[in-house]
Amino acid sequence: MQPQTWVSHSSISEYLRCPRAYFLKNVYKDPKTGRKINIINPALALGNVVHEVLESLAPLRVEERFKEPLLPLFNKAWIKIKGEAGGFTNEQEEMEFKNRGEMMIQRVLDNPGPLLNKAVKLHSPDMLPPRFFLSEKENIILCGKVDWIEYIPEDDSVHIIDFKTGMNEENPNSLQLPIYSLLVKNCQKRNVKKISYWYLETDNSPKEMPMPDLDIAEKSVLKIALQIKQLRSIGAYKCATTGGCFACRPLEAIVEGKAKFIRTSDYQDIYALL
Repeated sequence: MQPQTWVSHSSISEYLRCPRAYFLKNVYKDPKTGRKINIINPALALGNVVHEVLESLAPLRVEERFKEPLLPLFNKAWIKIKGEAGGFTNEQEEMEFKNRGEMMIQRVLDNPGPLLNKAVKLHSPDMLPPRFFLSEKENIILCGKVDWIEYIPEDDSVHIIDFKTGMNEENPNSLQLPIYSLLVKNCQKRNVKKISYWYLETDNSPKEMPMPDLDIAEKSVLKIALQIKQLRSIGAYKCATTGGCFACRPLEAIVEGKAKFIRTSDYQDIYALL
């Protein structure tokens, strides 16, 4: 039986940016620890904390979500990424990012919108992320974690929302929402009615995006997944840029011993460039 190939929005994005970055993030394991490697930086640290706080609301009953103030939860979560743990090089940089995060949380408190409605969670029977067979023939599995799925009772449908904590808007050609639409379609019974990005830095409500043609999206994702499967079979993980690109260089620094070990998280060792 051919080995399984797991793909997700993040792994597909890494492959499209740089095959070498894909290898270092998804295949390579430190020979000393047997664990995968990852890098932390201030932008990632900020995103992780804001997502953690907001996503913690989804399992709660609607009337309980905003009973407790969110800013103390944010401050508690921030402790885990203080200083070098979040890749911050100094206290001023950390405070700038922390203030941005607090403003995002306050924006949601002032404009909770869809977070006041019932939410749907994609359940998994184990500790692994929700997934489905993108191709049983090729043994390819598409997996992922969706930030928020709003339930729309009028027609028993759902609205996919992805929280954005960065400065820039997502590329219009991004496969993120099409991939999430495929996941939600195949991992629960309701129809996907709407898909949105919520730019928490600037917007008081989610920005609705055009619904993709899911047949076309599935073919597009499968095409890339087959390329990844082929790449893994031949092991030709090369960067197209001499000396490495922005995607693979930080990970190469870990392999070369030029990054600082921060902590172990689950199955991976986290490093920072300080």
